[in-house]
Amino acid sequence: MSTGTTIPIQIRVDKKTKEEANELFEGLGTSMSGAVNMFLKQCVNTGNISSRIKRPRPSKELLEAMGEAEALAKDPNAEIYHTF
Repeated sequence: MSTGTTIPIQIRVDKKTKEEANELFEGLGTSMSGAVNMFLKQCVNTGNISSRIKRPRPSKELLEAMGEAEALAKDPNAEIYHTF
């Protein structure tokens, strides 16, 4: 049962992960603190570590490949293949 009192906690995480997580959480309309609170509450509520809260995120490589495919599709001089 929540008493409404909050206490600070400290965690260590590498700089890149923190930056990427902050960007993700901002996009989801929350903060690092809000996300950690949601995670902890979900763990307590389910009695396990859950990873059900997800946002689809294409990899950098996939985004680059999609950009290349789009550029090739628009290039009238691109070589065309008829089979795989």
